[in-house]
This record gives sequence, C-alpha cells and structure tokens, in this order.
Amino acid sequence: MPASTLIIACGALGREINALQKLNGWDHITLQCLPAELHNTPKEIPQAVRSKIEAGRDQYERIFVAYADCGTGGLLDRVLEEYGIERLPGAHCYEFFAGSEDFAKLCESDLGTFYLTDFLVRHFERLVYEGLGLDRHPELLPVYFRNYRKLVYLAQVETDELQKKAQEYAERLGLDYQYQYTGLELFARELRPAGLEVK
Repeated sequence: MPASTLIIACGALGREINALQKLNGWDHITLQCLPAELHNTPKEIPQAVRSKIEAGRDQYERIFVAYADCGTGGLLDRVLEEYGIERLPGAHCYEFFAGSEDFAKLCESDLGTFYLTDFLVRHFERLVYEGLGLDRHPELLPVYFRNYRKLVYLAQVETDELQKKAQEYAERLGLDYQYQYTGLELFARELRPAGLEVK
C-alpha cells in the first residue's frame, strides 16, 4: 500500500489533478484545494498553505504542494523550506502545463502575452473580468492591457466550446489569439515528486 499523501493545491488545478487521480488510480491521495482567488492577493498564499500543512502534517506520510511560485516572490518557498516540502516547479502554472522549454519560447517570441488555461477560460468573467473590476470600470481595460498584444490559450483538454470562449475573450480584450494544446502529460510528470506513478 503506497504511503498516504496530501496534495495541497491551487483551486485552479483541482479538476486536472482529479482527472489524473482517476486515470492513474492514485487512491492514496487526498487533495485539498485553496481558493483560486488567492492569485489576486498572492502574498496570502504562503500563510494559507502553511495552515493546510500544519493541519495535515500529523495525518499524512507525505505532503506535496501543487503551486508554482504564483507571484509570491519566493515567500512560498520560504514556508516550504521550513517543512522540507516540495512544490511544482516554475513561476506560474502556465510553465508546467506547457513545459519549461516551450513556455520560455512563448515568452521570448512575445513578451506582451496574456495566458489562459482551461480553468481561467471557464472562470474568466469572475476571476479576470470581475476580479480586475472591469465589469464596474470598463475604462480601465486599455490601462490594464496596454502592454499586451496577444492572448495564448494553453488548453489541457480539447473542446470547441472552450476554444470559442477563449477566442471571444481575446477579442474583448483587443488581443490577437493563439491556441496551444498542452494536455496533462507534462503536468503529470511534475507531480512525481509527490510519489505518484504515472501511467
């Protein structure tokens, strides 16, 4: 029987981790997600993760944190170092979905790029549009997005519905649109430090 493992994850990754859990038979995994809205206040992420670690460290043999740095400026890593816990690599989820090499190429080709994942497409209105206050102050749109030229949708699943929505959001923001399918294979590999076997 594999050691029991707690994965503390960003809510934006919950659906993908659940899908991999079912596919790979990770029955020994307990997934606890923090609200995705924390990305709007990233300095709160380290303390929120710490609270989950403290609550779970005596109940599980292993804890893994399914966050990248996510705008914490290294503060999340300081918390994890205290407990000897690993996290997903990179600065943002875009990086481990696309793979570090491909993501670096995307960044180099156009620095003014706004990224969406499946989760962000599904929750664009709440997390992006309303989260930035554009529903109340649409005049801020050109201020927020003046340095962006392109929207890249990094898709974990291929659906016409999400692609159509992402393209509509690009048009609403006045950005060129690019679609790139990433799947979940690279993401699954990055979860291996949690002791997970990938089929």
